[in-house]
Amino acid sequence: MATPISTIFLLKFLLYSALLSSKRGLAFQGRKTALSTPSTLHNVHITSLMPSSVCSPSPKGDDKRASLEVIHKHGPCSKLSQDKGRSPSRTQMLDQDESRVNSIRSRLAKNPADGGKLKGSKVTLPSKSGSTIGTGNYVVTVGLGTPKRDLTFIFDTGSDLTWTQCEPCARYCYHQQEPIFNPSKSTSYTNISCSSPTCDELKSGTGNSPSCSASTCVYGIQYGDQSYSVGFFAQDKLALTSTDVFNNFLFGCGQNNRGLFVGVAGLIGLGRNALSLVSQTAQKYGKLFSYCLPSTSSSTGYLTFGSGGGTSKAVKFTPSLVNSQGPSFYFLNLIAISVGGRKLSTSASVFSTAGTIIDSGTVISRLPPTAYSDLRASFQQQMSKYPKAAPASILDTCYDFSQYDTVDVPKINLYFSDGAEMDLDPSGIFYILNISQVCLAFAGNSDATDIAILGNVQQKTFDVVYDVAGGRIGFAPGGCE
Repeated sequence: MATPISTIFLLKFLLYSALLSSKRGLAFQGRKTALSTPSTLHNVHITSLMPSSVCSPSPKGDDKRASLEVIHKHGPCSKLSQDKGRSPSRTQMLDQDESRVNSIRSRLAKNPADGGKLKGSKVTLPSKSGSTIGTGNYVVTVGLGTPKRDLTFIFDTGSDLTWTQCEPCARYCYHQQEPIFNPSKSTSYTNISCSSPTCDELKSGTGNSPSCSASTCVYGIQYGDQSYSVGFFAQDKLALTSTDVFNNFLFGCGQNNRGLFVGVAGLIGLGRNALSLVSQTAQKYGKLFSYCLPSTSSSTGYLTFGSGGGTSKAVKFTPSLVNSQGPSFYFLNLIAISVGGRKLSTSASVFSTAGTIIDSGTVISRLPPTAYSDLRASFQQQMSKYPKAAPASILDTCYDFSQYDTVDVPKINLYFSDGAEMDLDPSGIFYILNISQVCLAFAGNSDATDIAILGNVQQKTFDVVYDVAGGRIGFAPGGCE
């Protein structure tokens, strides 16, 4: 019979042997696996971050409200992805995202004293309209006209006017996947007259004064990269679902369209202005909508309108501030960030200098220079055991995970006023070019006076609730489930 001493020795020997075997196995097997997962870390299977080539639809939103399926326009769930030759690479998407951000800055930071140049920005806007410049990754399909024509639109919380390309494309129409809307074949279509007070609303909704063609009101909207849409201001029947139909919906019927929206039929504006879809459907939906963006481009989310959003106890709200400099944008009061359970030392005043907006069309979140520097330093320190990879476009903190099955990633939390918080999903932390180049999905602004932007990568999997009438925005985890 073994003595107590020999038993202890045997147990120690077995434990030591097991540890040696474990280390030897990790050293010689082709891929590595993280060994522990403290509560401040996400233990992430690399495959969970990678999109599949097969569409895996997620459950739709609340059936009691008008709910549209949200699809990544370049993923396998999108019919637009069939046009492979026109889909940008992941690096091109990042470059396009910078054009999107410049567009926002141009609307928020123009200084008349210096000829309209961007205040505090060192980036030069493109001098010509770019047919390959894209904005917004997520699309929905709605019906327009009588009989109804299903059309796919980007939805955009940073814009107000909804518009689509229209036959006969008097000047120019870019390539879109679906047949272009023909107003002459819709029995419910009418143009807005120049003498109508409704025509005057275009100035606040587009930033440009309307003009006239004969007696018809003509809109013109131009984006920060010089892309634009010009056409007839009109109204027609809009069908969000088979039962949620709106007569006399105001929209732009584009006859001259360049850039930005290649592949889709146009844009749905979800801003605050009276011309936005949110305002035009206010009587039915009470200016309340929500969406969930899927974790990968091979799954789906939803865009939902109406009451019921925000009733869940899991939703935490923060005030959505109205800023006269950009009245259509949704401003938030971001006050702090933590990485791996450690609050960064960044002062709240750093975030308040230029403010923060939430934007469905911007991909990568932009932070004030000091805040990004603090975030990057903490993240790099906690990810030091993983091999670095080359930077990608605007992203400078990238890793090579090609030899790993799982990785331990420090949790990143964003804190807003009134106690709202976002504990980012792992899919909201990384932007993946490929398994050998996985990058932190944040970028720093070049100047402290540039607006901070909460982009759509960070919003993934959250139920993001816009209670526009109540002046607040809420976040709840697990929104697409």
